[in-house]
Amino acid sequence: TYMAHIHTQPGQHDLTVSAFIIRTDGPEPRAMLHVHKKLGILLQFGGHVELHEDPWQAITHELEEESGYTLGELQLLQPFEQITFEENNSVVHPYPMMLQTHKFRGLPHMHTDISFAFVANAPPQQKPQEGEATDLILLTTSELKARTDPRLSPDTAKLFLFAIEQCLPTWQKIIV
Repeated sequence: TYMAHIHTQPGQHDLTVSAFIIRTDGPEPRAMLHVHKKLGILLQFGGHVELHEDPWQAITHELEEESGYTLGELQLLQPFEQITFEENNSVVHPYPMMLQTHKFRGLPHMHTDISFAFVANAPPQQKPQEGEATDLILLTTSELKARTDPRLSPDTAKLFLFAIEQCLPTWQKIIV
């Protein structure tokens, strides 16, 4: 089992990762969200970076657990210009769509989140793992802008709109 919050005191931070999945198998791109099992709100997929993981390992397991997708079923959106290293002592991880810090609901500590943008051309081949939310929602850009579902926060809608309207048309899609 995976741990939850490591740092729970006021002002402390937990490192988290999240996946903004854009489905492109319909007539227009759609944001894929789930109803968070504990919070009851619409969110992207993600969770805590465990003590034995780097952020890329964390997003890999969170994707499989919460969405049912494996990395092989997704394309990662990445800017065209990236830094590379020739030395073996550095690992350059994929670029996040965004790095942000926010207060965690109901607790006095913070989450620093590394957000990645992914593209899916089909539904996941597996179901979310046992105990994970199974209520998956697809929203178009007009539905994200209208925010008629009260479970959708303005921040989540804004990030998905950025992924769909800015990253999808201008970043490269790579297989990881």
